[in-house]
Amino acid sequence: MKKILGWILLFLLVFWIGTNPGPAAEVARSLGDGVAQIFRNIGTFFVELANG
Repeated sequence: MKKILGWILLFLLVFWIGTNPGPAAEVARSLGDGVAQIFRNIGTFFVELANG
């Protein structure tokens, strides 16, 4: 059942990207920016930790 649900979600994602590429690109850009910010914050944490 999980496998079928996964395939259905993948199909819907591809369909959404194919029919609405602008909003899909904005979502992907937002997710990428969020992940990048997380890594920047982790880096800042370790720099501050090392500096005391």
